[in-house]
Amino acid sequence: MFAATQQGLLAVARVYAISDIHVDYQENRLWVDNLSRVEYKKDTLILVGDVTDDLNLLEETFRKLGRRFYRVHFVPGNHDLWVRSYRGIDSLEKLRLIGEIAGACGVCMESCNYGTLSLVPLYGWYDYSFGTPGETMLERWMDYYACRWPAGFDEDEITGHFLRLNTDRLGIRNKHVITFSHFVPRIDLLPAFIPEKRREVYPMLGSVLLEQQIRAVKPALHIFGHSHINLEVAVDGIRYLNSALGYPHETLISARKLRRVF
Repeated sequence: MFAATQQGLLAVARVYAISDIHVDYQENRLWVDNLSRVEYKKDTLILVGDVTDDLNLLEETFRKLGRRFYRVHFVPGNHDLWVRSYRGIDSLEKLRLIGEIAGACGVCMESCNYGTLSLVPLYGWYDYSFGTPGETMLERWMDYYACRWPAGFDEDEITGHFLRLNTDRLGIRNKHVITFSHFVPRIDLLPAFIPEKRREVYPMLGSVLLEQQIRAVKPALHIFGHSHINLEVAVDGIRYLNSALGYPHETLISARKLRRVF
């Protein structure tokens, strides 16, 4: 669907990351608007999914960020693939449209090399390998109503489809490699303080198969989103980082600022 890599790009001064900016909220749109138009001109931004399900607002946000950063790298999240406002297309067609918008705005959805640094986006979904969802979540989880998939697609096939998009990227090697996905690659990354009631969303957070792909690439750093919980932890030689803007009220779990990662 997308080219595997782009070669020969200039080196960047710094790399920043943010996930889950949810610009459907006015406060978050203002956060984007208030980013400096000068400070990041030589820097790259990794945008780790869940921008908006509105394609017009997505394009507007891409263009705003593109005016502030040297380059923006993006991997979509589940909210981006919602089609509740788009009749006649499914979520895979929505992904294709997102790719067209990204290309028109200069936003990169492929693996890219900046000299000795490689940035590698990894697609994903959830397949219940983190647990079995309860009846309440099966009734309330918005993806079940807002996404639409080809006939015969269940969670395993959705996850498998997205992971297959990563196949050509798994052999990338460089002095410095950063991978990034919207979805959570391993459930033990989430902190112990999360109340039991909140853990009902765990089955919808990610897949152990995504972690296997990350281990195939062997990055020094993997950036993810989706949980909205800002954290940084090292596991078996890989540093995992979640830097989410999150919803406006989530000030206790989201730092609501850019994170410099390189």
